[in-house]
Amino acid sequence: MIQALLNQGHSVHLTVVTATGFEHAHRLLGNRISTSFLPWDLPGAMSRYVARLQPALMLLTETEFWPGMLSACQRKNIPVIGINTRISDRSFPRYLASRWLWRHWLKPVSLFLVQSDTDAKRLTAIGVPASRIKACGNLKYALSAPEVDSQHLRERVDSTGRRPILLVASTHQREDERILKLWEQWHAACPDLLMLVVPRHPERFDSVAELILARGHSLSRWSSDEVQTAADIVLVDAMGVLTGLYCIADLVIIAGSLEPVGGHNPLEAAVCGRGVVTGPHVQNFRQVMHEMQQSGGAIVTHDDDELAAATTRLLHHPEELRELHTNATRFMQDKGHALENMLAAIQPWLPEPRP
Repeated sequence: MIQALLNQGHSVHLTVVTATGFEHAHRLLGNRISTSFLPWDLPGAMSRYVARLQPALMLLTETEFWPGMLSACQRKNIPVIGINTRISDRSFPRYLASRWLWRHWLKPVSLFLVQSDTDAKRLTAIGVPASRIKACGNLKYALSAPEVDSQHLRERVDSTGRRPILLVASTHQREDERILKLWEQWHAACPDLLMLVVPRHPERFDSVAELILARGHSLSRWSSDEVQTAADIVLVDAMGVLTGLYCIADLVIIAGSLEPVGGHNPLEAAVCGRGVVTGPHVQNFRQVMHEMQQSGGAIVTHDDDELAAATTRLLHHPEELRELHTNATRFMQDKGHALENMLAAIQPWLPEPRP
């Protein structure tokens, strides 16, 4: 959304509440936008903040409903629009119990662009008129495939260019042990198989390497000068390369789902045309995973036996694997209009672009 607004010639100010968010904004967007920490939502502080910024339009993402900020914008006649609005299962009872307050606090919001019909119904239930709510889809789907040299990446891990690649993305503690046990079964079923293991946290790189070697597997590390293409397992001990690896993977397992972590974003694989296989713990992306399953672009397994069987089946039946990937690609195409819908909806409130 920010990039789209910049492309239209608008200037953007982004507020954050954590140091990590501040660093991430600078890493992604540099000096193309201005960034600041959001002050405490107190009347005086927020009034001074809004008066200093003098924005032409305030966009609230998801459920950043700050009553002090909304009141300050109302006093300054600054239009406010909620984008990508969602009311989670967990928070809805709290909003509903205090709906008499939210009915008043949310009055300054001219329009809510919600992720789903469920979110629209929940906003209506806490007192927002249906005329100020529009379902536009989820901005999480507004992804673009990374610009990578797939041939170079492929040669980086497999100089032959012929070995099927199994990518296990974002593993957590105790998941590596379980994956390595299953690897023996997968390797027996497909002797040429090359497995890329990407731990979620860099502090675990060395311990995962030790674990792989302790089980007697041949290993090469991404960080070494030359990846040994004869190895059966490549440890991707570097940050920022996972999204590119989705583009060369033949089969993707999204970790963080074998243990009760909650799973990780499957859309980063889907936008690269890759369907995914996961364990049972996908609550962090419950709705996304449910929709991907319904479309045939994801397989959610309930235990290690199911995970082993599903992966082996896909390795033995390339036509089924191709269908999984095709379904994931179509799913992203069908869902990829959220950004266009939201930009069209906020257009009447946007100022004239600055030179």
